Amino acid sequence: MKRFTSRILKKPPIQEVVREPTAGGIVFRNSADGKDIEILLIQDSKGRWTIPKGHIEPGETARQTAIREIGEEAGLFHIEVVTWLGKIHFQYRRVNKLVLMMTQIYLVRALDLSETPHKEQWMKGIKWFRFNDALDAIEYEDIEKLMLVARNKIRQGAKKG
Repeated sequence: MKRFTSRILKKPPIQEVVREPTAGGIVFRNSADGKDIEILLIQDSKGRWTIPKGHIEPGETARQTAIREIGEEAGLFHIEVVTWLGKIHFQYRRVNKLVLMMTQIYLVRALDLSETPHKEQWMKGIKWFRFNDALDAIEYEDIEKLMLVARNKIRQGAKKG
């Protein structure tokens, strides 16, 4: 029985390596009391908190993708890209494919503090977090590191880029 079970549960061999370029943004605003920075996080369908991001479409720049994805996933349209923060790499298996994702991350300021974020249907949640709470909630270590870079750039009064 053990041999039979292991044959059924064995993953198919990797047949293809797929590269998927993506982009997104660490969206921030000042808290209502002006004493902290707030970060917008979305909760994906598996319950993990992350940032708005998505696939770069043909003819689109990474920066344009970040702006589009923030609009689509968060419903925020009054935003300003402040600067590029860096890129992260992630890989996972999709049946018999190895997917290599490279995500370019931008620092994005929410300009209209009264604009309310709205989640897409596939998401479990969307929420503004105080900075330290966002660090605790974020599921991905690479994004967490870029959030710390973002905080330093915000404190330094990052120039548009």
